[in-house]
Amino acid sequence: MIYELTRDAITKLDQTTFGSQAISERGDLQRLFKQHIDVIAPDTLIIAEEFCEWDESKRRIDLLALDREANLVVIELKRTEDGGHMELQAIRYAAMISAMTWTKAVEIFGRYLAASRIDGEAEALILEFLGWDEPNEDNFAQDVRIVLVSAEFSKEITTSVIWLNSHGLDIRCVRLRPYLLDARVLLDVQQIIPLPEADAFTVQLKKKVQEQRIARAFNPDFTKYDLTAGDQILKRLTKRALALAVVRHGMALGLTPQQVASVIPPGRWISVEGETSAEEFQAKAASLETKFGGRYDLRRFFWEDDELIRAGGRTYALTNQWGLHGLSKIDELIALLPPGTLHYEKSAE
Repeated sequence: MIYELTRDAITKLDQTTFGSQAISERGDLQRLFKQHIDVIAPDTLIIAEEFCEWDESKRRIDLLALDREANLVVIELKRTEDGGHMELQAIRYAAMISAMTWTKAVEIFGRYLAASRIDGEAEALILEFLGWDEPNEDNFAQDVRIVLVSAEFSKEITTSVIWLNSHGLDIRCVRLRPYLLDARVLLDVQQIIPLPEADAFTVQLKKKVQEQRIARAFNPDFTKYDLTAGDQILKRLTKRALALAVVRHGMALGLTPQQVASVIPPGRWISVEGETSAEEFQAKAASLETKFGGRYDLRRFFWEDDELIRAGGRTYALTNQWGLHGLSKIDELIALLPPGTLHYEKSAE
């Protein structure tokens, strides 16, 4: 129940239904949630609506998304009071898309962007959302998550979902309850499975498995580099350490933050106002929003005191994610400086 609290009373609000308020699944709920997806599925990127690209079936996924671990997310919406048989329907959809490739995902996202009149290049936007420098087919869509959204869930659904989750699936039930306050409709949104208290533990377990998958999928590059900057030689730098050293020395030699930003992909070179300490930077960076409305994961940046770059009244942090083509970006940065200013080569074995 939801109550209105005033200085004089606690008044129970009247619960209503979507049907009585003439709120439809597709025309209203789906339309609004795809614009505010974090309300029901935080940290996801919608890549398709009404997706139905499979043979011999007219079934449609309400919303298809990606999460930040590159898993596909099937989102099903119902305004009914019991959820119908949406868990079985969603499992069918999950099975149908489980073999989706990176190329296919980029293709359907491109069509979604065009249909929604959203500017941007599909592959670049997905890479930015995932925090990847380049596509990695082996690490894409290793799992399919399901988010069920309904006004209510029957006991049959909740029992089935709990059992399925205990056997390795990732299904979440988000309950929507509309209430009336004067002429306004208020919406109570609650994740009921898994309970938020247990969700953190579940996420940690899945994160551990995902990190192990990533470690196996990415063939780590242990190449070391020597950087020559004037009379100074920095030896046996990893690729990420080389990138940071090039940016730091480059800016000391006159490279501007704007020039760095012209080379580094969007979202990989972030800044806050003021020349801050690491602690202050972390506090301020917590309020920065990505292009998709989420928050930056500082674990993907150099943000310790001796790693931050301070210039012109701002403090900058560089990404620590440098993939196979990261050296080309480092070369672009060096090319902005006078010839011979910085030079690197592979370290001797």
